[in-house]
Amino acid sequence: MDPFQPRPDSLPAEVPVFPLTGALLLPGGRLPLNIFEPRYLAMVEAALAAGRLQAMVLPDPGFPRLGGRSTLQKVACLGRIASFSETEDGRYLVTLRGLLRFRVAAELPDDPAGFRRVRTDFSPYLADLAPVEAPALDRAALVAALRPYFLSRRIEADWAAIEQAAAPMLVTNLCMLCPFGDAEKQALLAAPDLPARAAMLVALLRLEAAGPTQGRAS
Repeated sequence: MDPFQPRPDSLPAEVPVFPLTGALLLPGGRLPLNIFEPRYLAMVEAALAAGRLQAMVLPDPGFPRLGGRSTLQKVACLGRIASFSETEDGRYLVTLRGLLRFRVAAELPDDPAGFRRVRTDFSPYLADLAPVEAPALDRAALVAALRPYFLSRRIEADWAAIEQAAAPMLVTNLCMLCPFGDAEKQALLAAPDLPARAAMLVALLRLEAAGPTQGRAS
């Protein structure tokens, strides 16, 4: 049993959130962050003082930025600061470990230090806290879709390591690391379970490998 896994009755009603384009955090995944803006430095310090918990959320591309602020997606992921270090030039290097997803019930007034906060609703996603079993995932289909995708993107891979990786972690890491758009990343986050996420990942890999790459944002 993971000694750092929160209990359902100890989950926070409010959390600081880091809205970041292109950054997907999934339960069980690890996301490295390079923190340098003063408000997010303050956010990390607040999280360190309150159970090391903070959340990642993707901006919603379907809405315009109002007053320089992005609209937040409705499903986000709570993370725990698993490692933390300071740099000589005043940055924080943080690794967040994904714990579980939640619905953004409401956005709260900004913290006085400037970072954003939300009210949480974890009830739809408490299954994320359950021990990860080994679901029946089609590893062969995943690897078959991955090879042409990496070739089309000129991404080099350690295929021996990919073949040996546990299927749940392989799916999680690929979803987080592959340079999909924010809409696709949000769909992967919102997938109901790991098999559904794996099937969606295979479909995205096939679609991206078959389509034109010129003019796409990286």
